[in-house]
Amino acid sequence: MKKYVVTLTEEERAGLRGLISAGKAAARKLVHARILLKADAAPGGDGWEDVSISEALEVGTAMIERVRKQFVEEGLEASLERRRPRRQYERRLDGVGEAHLVAVTCSEAPEGRERWTLQLLAEEMVALGYVEALSRETVRRVLKKMNSSLG
Repeated sequence: MKKYVVTLTEEERAGLRGLISAGKAAARKLVHARILLKADAAPGGDGWEDVSISEALEVGTAMIERVRKQFVEEGLEASLERRRPRRQYERRLDGVGEAHLVAVTCSEAPEGRERWTLQLLAEEMVALGYVEALSRETVRRVLKKMNSSLG
């Protein structure tokens, strides 16, 4: 007994068939549409088992289960479209912090050094109190974005 049973309406079924026949959508979207059509347990639907769908479409059963679940819980559009990222990444350096980094980069290199390194810049930004922690990779990305170089 399936926990998430896909039952499509005639309009949904026609829409998915049109989407597949046009073939102008992303491959992921087309595969999801095919999964939904094969899994459709409503009268007039195919009502295939997950194993049969998996073999026919050459996808894993876990993917089929995810598409079923998403269709039942969130609807047709959600099961076809990519999900927005749930995580929000907090930027270490905002515009002001980036400006301070560029200013430090343009300043004289530390005593005993000929030039700044990414690690030295990260440590200097922390020492000056602009940020609590900063990786050299963040420094590299900001400088690349600004078309700056350490030279």
